Amino acid sequence: MPSARRNDMLELAMAPQARRLQIAAAVSVLAALIWPGQAVLVARALGRLLDGVPVAPLPVAAGFVALGLIRAALGLWADRLSQQAAESVITGLRNQIIAAEAARAYETAFGGAGAVAALAGEKLATLAPWLLRYGPARARVMVTPLVLLTLSFSLSWAAGLILLISGPLIPVFMALVGMAAKDASARQLAGIGSLNDLLVERLSALADIRLLGAGRQVADGFAAEATNLRQRSMAVLRLAFLSSTVLELFAAIGVAMMAVYVGFSLLGEVSFGTWGGPLTPAQGIFLLLLAPEFYQPLRDLAAAWHDRAATDALRDELGLWQAAATPARPGAGARVTRLSGPADLRLTGCRLPSGAALPEIAISAGEAVALVGPSGAGKTSTLRLMAGLVPAAPGMVRVAGGQLLDDAAADGWRARIGWMPQAVHFLGTSFGASLRMGREGDLATAMKAAAAGHLTPRLTARPGETGGGLSGGEARRLSLARALLAAPDVILADEPTADLDAETAHAVVDGLLAARDRGVTLVIATHDPALAARMDRIIRIGNPA
Repeated sequence: MPSARRNDMLELAMAPQARRLQIAAAVSVLAALIWPGQAVLVARALGRLLDGVPVAPLPVAAGFVALGLIRAALGLWADRLSQQAAESVITGLRNQIIAAEAARAYETAFGGAGAVAALAGEKLATLAPWLLRYGPARARVMVTPLVLLTLSFSLSWAAGLILLISGPLIPVFMALVGMAAKDASARQLAGIGSLNDLLVERLSALADIRLLGAGRQVADGFAAEATNLRQRSMAVLRLAFLSSTVLELFAAIGVAMMAVYVGFSLLGEVSFGTWGGPLTPAQGIFLLLLAPEFYQPLRDLAAAWHDRAATDALRDELGLWQAAATPARPGAGARVTRLSGPADLRLTGCRLPSGAALPEIAISAGEAVALVGPSGAGKTSTLRLMAGLVPAAPGMVRVAGGQLLDDAAADGWRARIGWMPQAVHFLGTSFGASLRMGREGDLATAMKAAAAGHLTPRLTARPGETGGGLSGGEARRLSLARALLAAPDVILADEPTADLDAETAHAVVDGLLAARDRGVTLVIATHDPALAARMDRIIRIGNPA
């Protein structure tokens, strides 16, 4: 398990699984310590055979197999505990990221949807090898080599000295490689997020790309980014293979040195290194059997060190995601009873995400108001404040006769709102289901009011996220139908006539004004002076254009 360097997301997620991971590490150590018992059985049997003493093979084989089965069972148990802990940690972090992103009041500086999806998906999956291998390997390194070193020294100080000198070379080189491995892993993770963001962006603009005939340029750009990611991934693999080769070399040299010493001792060519009498065949075989197992935990830790480097890079990325956190959207997003009271609004002392102050805004029930101003002035953000989609702090938004629009009132207030965003989005299901979104209402009437009755036969079709197969005007009419479906008391529309031809724009505006005539409070953000002129009142956001 990692040292408690800071109280970050990963450590908080691991805290409930700490006990399980500790048990897994302890069981893994216990499994490794069974090998000396097996080595004793083999060494004694072979030693007696070399001395010409008869040996009953069945008890030796039975004991060796029994200990081996116990060792395998303990290893499986440790793996199972680690796997359960890994699944729990990854699932918890993934749910935390998804829940936080779903409740975001604003987009963050961390990255787009592709970067967040990569973080919650394939990047979090890199935790599994670390949780499965690093903790148990580190625990074995702390115990097993010391036990085997003690056993080796008890038989021969020369054999113990061979292990004592050669063993530390592996963790020293491992630490040196680890620093470069973390940097390489960080670059790889950043590349994955960037490539996912690029893919999402290109897919969302696919219709425009095809219309402009820019497919080849986009494909070339994507290929360049994919090549860059491939190079970063290969850099990580090169480090892994290089370090593994060097560490295996150190282990092989150590085992070879032990074999040379034992061999020459048994041949009588070397007479030093023991605590008195000469090395016996049984002792020599026992030392030879211990040597590979002395290096094995170090090799396992070296292999898991790259997993640790990847996890350190992921830890930093989780920290960046946390640092980019924004206030949560008010309310729980639950279906509740509509908030009672008149459909009026009042904004006092509110500020935009940019920090700019909004004028005090008061809109009466049944009033039609246009929000106008230059691009980027904050019209869309003002609509989001009115809908309770972003917190109003440090100001206040009061609705429905003066009730504060906070967590307690937000869901009930939004149940009264028809929302018509500037960018039209549909669910990955039929048009009809995407318009209903699980709500009750007369869809045919809403379609007629939005001048979209001719699109009714297409309600069973499955659009893309941005309404593939629809023209901009058709998508805007369906967006209006969705806003009108549940008979809202307030309609908030963001640029409802943007990029529409005159006929379609006229139909959409007529649908909105018809709702106003039925007593619906209407607030529209627009650059269209003709549309603004048809409202009861104009409120300017930012400096006048």
